[in-house]
Amino acid sequence: MPRPVRIKDHWREQRLFSTRTLIAIIVAAALLSTVMGRLFYLQVIKHRYYSELSQGNRVRLEPMPPDRGLIYDRTGAVLAENTPAYELELTPEQVADIPDTLQRLSALGLIEADQIPSLERVIRASRKFSPVPLRLSLTETDIATFSVRQYDFPGVEIRTRLARWYPFGESAVHALGYVGIISEDDLKHIDRDEYGGSALIGKSGLESAYEKDLHGAAGQQQVVVNAQGRHVDSVGGVAVPLESKPPRGGNDLILGIDMRIQHIAESALSGRRGAVVALDPNTGNIVALVSTPTFDPNKFTRGISTKDYVALRDDLDKPLFNRALRGTYPPGSTIKPFMGLAGLEYGAIEPTTARNCHGGFTLPGSSHVYHDWKKEGHGTVDMRHAIATSCDVYFYGLAEVLGIDHIHTAMSELGFGKLTGIDISGERPGLVPSPAWKQQAYKQAWYPGETVIVGIGQGYLLTTPLQLAHAAGIIATRGKSYRPRLVTAVRDAVTRQVNTLPPVEDGGLTLRDASHWDVIIEGMEKVMEPGGTGAASARGAPYRMAGKSGTAQVFNIGQNQKYDAGRVTERLRDHALFIVFAPAEAPKLVVAVLVENGGHGGSAAAPIARRVLDAYLLGKYDVAGPAPIEAAADPQER
Repeated sequence: MPRPVRIKDHWREQRLFSTRTLIAIIVAAALLSTVMGRLFYLQVIKHRYYSELSQGNRVRLEPMPPDRGLIYDRTGAVLAENTPAYELELTPEQVADIPDTLQRLSALGLIEADQIPSLERVIRASRKFSPVPLRLSLTETDIATFSVRQYDFPGVEIRTRLARWYPFGESAVHALGYVGIISEDDLKHIDRDEYGGSALIGKSGLESAYEKDLHGAAGQQQVVVNAQGRHVDSVGGVAVPLESKPPRGGNDLILGIDMRIQHIAESALSGRRGAVVALDPNTGNIVALVSTPTFDPNKFTRGISTKDYVALRDDLDKPLFNRALRGTYPPGSTIKPFMGLAGLEYGAIEPTTARNCHGGFTLPGSSHVYHDWKKEGHGTVDMRHAIATSCDVYFYGLAEVLGIDHIHTAMSELGFGKLTGIDISGERPGLVPSPAWKQQAYKQAWYPGETVIVGIGQGYLLTTPLQLAHAAGIIATRGKSYRPRLVTAVRDAVTRQVNTLPPVEDGGLTLRDASHWDVIIEGMEKVMEPGGTGAASARGAPYRMAGKSGTAQVFNIGQNQKYDAGRVTERLRDHALFIVFAPAEAPKLVVAVLVENGGHGGSAAAPIARRVLDAYLLGKYDVAGPAPIEAAADPQER
């Protein structure tokens, strides 16, 4: 009989079910414990960390740019200030496709297409979270154009900033300089934390030289943002406590420039290429620094277009070029007082030694004639009269006796051929030639004839208008030499205390015989008296002046040729120069004037100097247009 078969084992199934249930409970308990442990870790142990991280997602730290320091003239007139402006800025980390965004902004006319490559370079060099200015000083039309399309430009915003403004426009621009957008090169040498939020940096002049003082230090502030990165006032209707560190504004600069004198000099030089430097010989303070033509620095602060910049850069008259500091010119006859001083000091001549001028000079053994500006000559002249009448023959002979080595040493001691040390950059040293210099520059020997023409300020000798003013100041003060400077005081941004900067005396010059100063100054005074080459400009002055005119050739004239200004193109005509200080007995102001291709120093440059002196010494501040070109003592006066 077959055995019965058990179809179902209830006991075994029950045991299997219990086992599986227990395992499931253990696994669930383990998973629940893990979740609970993780929740405890995140919400209790790491609560502070994730709370701060969450806060960082909605609270952003943004830089607060400082107010740039102001610039004042000596009378308190504001020369550079800050005005509110709207800027278009881009934050790199919030923009998915920067090239496309820039192209679309260009299509709207908000940025120029040719600026896109440089903007891309600046954006790449900037920090991802720092806003980069794309356009400065937006117009109302620009603001409206962007506002209606703002939704299409995440990461691009219009913000209110302070822009630089120069109330006097083109006036004194070569001294003040200008600010411009921070470039890729600027980012390489600035402290980016200090420039957080700043769009501008000094590019030239005082704005560049005193950038550290003027800029100040950036601050920081916390701001609440939404998911799109836009600023909001609260989160979920709850105000969020925010912290901030205020910025420290830049220091103010107080200059020695008097804008009334500056305007007089600029108006007198109007329509001409040239420079005027007026300084106090007792301190080195620059009272006026003019270079014409000029340009409007406000174009740079608004973000100058490529077209406008190229027009300035390629202008034949070079308005960006600072002729007062960087223009190097043959000094012409303005060098003669300094040559006379060198001759006296080296014993090459005595003050009363008379020389006969018959209109020409020849070196021993040579037939070449070095002509005087006065064809018939000056007759018998001594040192004082040679300076007064600008006798070329006298100084040809003096240069021959002195020799180029002594000339080089003497001119160098007077500051020629070296930087004066003025407190803005860009100055050029000029050139005082020597045999060693010529050998190095041209691989040629020095010739005696080259010494002769250096004696009347021609040849390789080159000076700047600033150097001429500085050297004339040494004569005016009888040997004292102060470093020229524009800034005379700095006002602290926090304490508002004005810190006056003491004048810097840089060596000076001591003569072996102090009476030699008197000889040179008396000769320069005679320049301004009847019979002197500057007499016309001194007529009617209630104070005594000591000056020297100069006319520098732009190109060489052949031995038997005669210079005719009427037949020479304007840019090949002689340069006109003039140096003067007054009152002669107790000088308060030195003026150096250069008029490029102006003709003769006594007729073109001297009237400008006279107007500047009248303004400073007599308070005649009326701007009456360009100074007239007066008739020279002689049509060929040098």
